[in-house]
Amino acid sequence: MTAARARVLVLGGSGFVGRYVVAQLVAAGHFVSVLTRRRARARHLLLLPTVQVVEGDPYDAATLARHARGMTAAINLVGILHEHRRATFARAHVELPRLLVNACRNNGVARLLHMSALGARVDAPSAYLRSKGEGEMAVAGSGLAATIFRPSVIYGREDRFLNLFAQLARWLPVLPLAGANARFQPVWVADVATCFTRALGDNETIGARYDLCGPAVYTLAELVRFVAAASGNLRPVLALGPGLSSMQARVMERLPGSLLTRDNLASMQVDNVCDAGFPARFGIEPARLEAIASEYLAPRAQHSRFDVFRAHSGR
Repeated sequence: MTAARARVLVLGGSGFVGRYVVAQLVAAGHFVSVLTRRRARARHLLLLPTVQVVEGDPYDAATLARHARGMTAAINLVGILHEHRRATFARAHVELPRLLVNACRNNGVARLLHMSALGARVDAPSAYLRSKGEGEMAVAGSGLAATIFRPSVIYGREDRFLNLFAQLARWLPVLPLAGANARFQPVWVADVATCFTRALGDNETIGARYDLCGPAVYTLAELVRFVAAASGNLRPVLALGPGLSSMQARVMERLPGSLLTRDNLASMQVDNVCDAGFPARFGIEPARLEAIASEYLAPRAQHSRFDVFRAHSGR
């Protein structure tokens, strides 16, 4: 299959990673249909010339089948870090990939690209990683021309990872940190999007799983210190031991937004780093975190972000 003018159904296209993947697909000349439960959440995609945003429930098999019809490829970017009511890991990471696989099979969509996570496996220490592992199995065993991506933590201007710590550094005089020694190898969202876009028309990637990491490994404490410095809010980082880490997670998972849960803490038992370099197949040199993140974490950028927040909240 050539990707010269592919027709691509994207699930999760309105999210953080999705906006970059969709933009790059459009730039490469593809037609993109973004299926989302709330069209308003994808309004930032509406100005892209070959994007159709359709409102519907991707968990409804009939809806998914209807929108898969006529497509040449599908991309699944749906993922959650915290469970809330019906939004469970099993539903988002296992049930939805299975539904998408069935929709593709039944409607002649041969090509499927799937977002998993580094460290995903069915015997992982966290429910998040176990569910991602089950989702991988559903895609890999589908019989479709599938490619699976397993990124480390993804950063970028709209991320909820580095920006969260920047906000905490702004509000707190000391940063008590659970899992301070957990290791990560963050990868830039635009590099991830490039991999998806280039894989779409590259048949050599069919059947492959790619671990995606940036060029450097950091402990969580090192990342938080970098964020605090880059955002102009130098703060001491207090590394918590296992007992206090668990206690902090128990408290924070009950707060609005679930900033940290015990399952997140369990995920951090596994080093979130790659065994090898960035996949040469995609022909890119992954960006360094300091070069990209310093720009959007800078005090001026952060103040602008808070001004927008206050405007929307009526303050």
